[in-house]
Amino acid sequence: MDRTKEAPNYPCYIAGKAEEPNLDLEVLDKADGSLFARVPLVGTAEIERAIEGAERAAPAMRRLRPYERQALLEACVERIEARREEWARVLCAEVGKPIKDARVEVERLLDTFRWAAGEAVRMGGEVLNLEINARSKGYRGLTQRVARGPLAFITPFNFPFNLIAHKVAPALATGCPFVLKPASLTPVSALLIGEVLSEIGLPEGAFSIIPCRGAEALPIVTDDRLKLLSFTGSAEVGWQLKQQAGKKLVHLELGGNAACVVCEDADLEEAAARIIVGAFYQSGQSCISVQRVLIQQSVYPALRDLLVAKAKALVLGDPKDEATFLGPLITEGDAERLESWIQSAVAEGAQLLCGGRRKGAYLEATLLDGVAREHPLVADEAFGPVAVLSSFEDFDEALAEVNDSRFGLQAGLFTRDLQRGLKAFDTLEVGGVILGDIPSWRVDHMPYGGVKDSGLGREGLRYAMEEMTEMRLFVVKEKA
Repeated sequence: MDRTKEAPNYPCYIAGKAEEPNLDLEVLDKADGSLFARVPLVGTAEIERAIEGAERAAPAMRRLRPYERQALLEACVERIEARREEWARVLCAEVGKPIKDARVEVERLLDTFRWAAGEAVRMGGEVLNLEINARSKGYRGLTQRVARGPLAFITPFNFPFNLIAHKVAPALATGCPFVLKPASLTPVSALLIGEVLSEIGLPEGAFSIIPCRGAEALPIVTDDRLKLLSFTGSAEVGWQLKQQAGKKLVHLELGGNAACVVCEDADLEEAAARIIVGAFYQSGQSCISVQRVLIQQSVYPALRDLLVAKAKALVLGDPKDEATFLGPLITEGDAERLESWIQSAVAEGAQLLCGGRRKGAYLEATLLDGVAREHPLVADEAFGPVAVLSSFEDFDEALAEVNDSRFGLQAGLFTRDLQRGLKAFDTLEVGGVILGDIPSWRVDHMPYGGVKDSGLGREGLRYAMEEMTEMRLFVVKEKA
C-alpha cells in the first residue's frame, strides 16, 4: 500500500464536536487495497469524555418535545438527500459494495430516518382501567414512554450506513444521547453521519462517534452511566459483551446461517432468481444471507440446474463498475477462510457445483451439495458468497432441518400452500418467516431480530424505540 498517497482525513466526534487527536487509522479501498482515508483512533481519555458528554446531555435530550425530535430527524434527511451519490461512492470504496447496491443502502438509510421522524410523534402510552374490584374504585392509570438515557452502540462493517441508522435514528426519536463505536474497517460512513448530526442543533454532548480498537471500547460496554448496549456483529463477540455489560439492558443483533425451503409447488424460476440474490448480494456478507437451500426432492434437479446457471452468470469485479454484482469480501483473510471451508467440504465428499475459486479478496459465487450438517458451511455462519443445497421428501423433515441450527434469525419459504406457510410460522425457531421470498428480505420498519445464538431484542424503528425507553406509570385517585 502506498502510504504517501493523498487521501481525505475525517475527524471523529466527541461530545458532539469534531476532533482530530491523530490520524492513526488508515481506511483502505477494499477493491484494490489502496489508501482511501485517514481517521482518528481514540483512546481511553476520549472515550471517557464521550461518556461524560452523553451523561450531561441526557436531561436536555429528554426535554425535547416530539415535534422537535421529528424536526431534527427531518433535518438529517434533508442533508443526506443532498449527498446521496457522494455517500454511495464512499460505501463502494470502504466496504467494496457494488455501486448499485451502495445506492440502495443510502436510500434505505433515508427511509430509516424518514420513518423515525414519523415515529417520534406517534410514540405514546395508554389509559389503564384500574377499577377491577371495589378496592380500586376511583383509580385510573396512565403510562408514558420515557427516554432510557445515554446509550452505547457498536456497529459492523457490512451495512455501515443503514445499520448505524437503525440505532441512531430511534435514539434521536426517543431523545437519547449516545456513544457509537463503528467498525474499524469502515468508519468513514459513521463519521459522515456524525458530520450531519453536528449541523442540526442537537444539545451539547448528545452524540459521540469514536473509531477505536475493540479493547479500547470496553468502557462503553461496562460503564453503568450508559443504560443500554446495542451491538450488531458476530455471535461470539455479542454474547461475550453481554456478560461484561453489567446492569444495562443489552440488545444483540447477531449472525445466522439462514435457510430457504423450496417446495415442489413453487415457481422454480422465481425461486431461483430470488435465492441467487439472497445468497450472493453483497458477496453474501449479510447476517440473513441465504446459506442453506432445502429443496423438495421432486424438483431438486431442475432447481439445482437453474441456480448453477444463474450463479455462473453473475459478474464479479470492480465494485465501481455498474455491471458488477459480486465485489470483494471485506478482507483477503475472509476470502481465504471461505476458500479453505470449501476445500475441506469437497475433501469430505461434497460436490462443488460452481465457483470456489479465489483471487485476493474476491471469491466466485459458490454452490455445493452433499455437505455434512456438522461442517462449518452448514453449521456456522459463512458470511460470504457460498450456499449449500440439500434435498428433502417430507415438509416436516425440512422444518426440522431448518431448526437444526444454533442460529435463528430469519427463514424463507417458497410454496403456494398457505397451510404450509402457517405451519412454518408456528414451527420454525427464527425471528421471522418470509413466505414467498428469501430470508434476506427486510423492510426497515418491521420488527427484526433473532432467537438462539442470533440475538436478543428487535430492531425496526418503533421496536428499537421501545427498548430505548422505559415505561412510567401515573396513577390518579379521584377525590371522594
